[in-house]
Amino acid sequence: MKKNILIMGATSAIAEAVAREYAVQGHRLYLMARNESRLSTIAHDLKVRGAADVAVTSFDVDDFSTHAATIDQAYIVMNTIDIVMIAYGSLPDQKVLEKSAIDTVASCNTNALSVISFLTLLANRFEAQKNGTIAVITSVAGDRGRQSNYIYGASKAMVSVFLQGLRNRLFSANVNVLDIKPGFVDTPMTAHIKKGGPLWAQPGAVAKDIVAAIEKKKDLLYTPFFWRYIMLIICSIPEAIFKRGRL
Repeated sequence: MKKNILIMGATSAIAEAVAREYAVQGHRLYLMARNESRLSTIAHDLKVRGAADVAVTSFDVDDFSTHAATIDQAYIVMNTIDIVMIAYGSLPDQKVLEKSAIDTVASCNTNALSVISFLTLLANRFEAQKNGTIAVITSVAGDRGRQSNYIYGASKAMVSVFLQGLRNRLFSANVNVLDIKPGFVDTPMTAHIKKGGPLWAQPGAVAKDIVAAIEKKKDLLYTPFFWRYIMLIICSIPEAIFKRGRL
């Protein structure tokens, strides 16, 4: 059965890989991102791969005044939405943000508040239709605050807690809410970070995990799987010891 799938932040490496998985299965896709020309290129590729239909539109996640109209337009284009995945975000320079309250708030707006704004609008739609899946890419960084990226981590933690409440609220409406927590993924967003070793994953492998988790109606996905155990160990370290580290 063909599904209608909305992907917000569709030009990210992980989102593009997820879209390819769904294109091969012949589903209908509606892609949103800031870069319209990049969206068009991705849409053409997805059609070649077998997508039943691909529609695209550009949007500005930081313009909160347009959020309601953006979701309304998605429903006009697709009529109904079976799966929505929110995959956008930015990886800020922690040291830059530490020196600027304005930049810190801007980062939180993008990575947390804009996501929550869209989720609020989508939740009401999904609750009314009484089916579907809402999936959001957060991060393992949200599991514990570390001096190297605590502003980014705090944003992701805020979204994860919001998703927990949303999952509880929407359960009786037969709506699944999935929190996707990737570890280190080799994408353009992490291009400035030195890579290597078994902890790094490729977007394609992460995408397969995401599609499988949506199909199985999971609540939480650590990808690759071993990050669940890594974060369990990190979160179990007493604060008196953890704060002395240089993470």
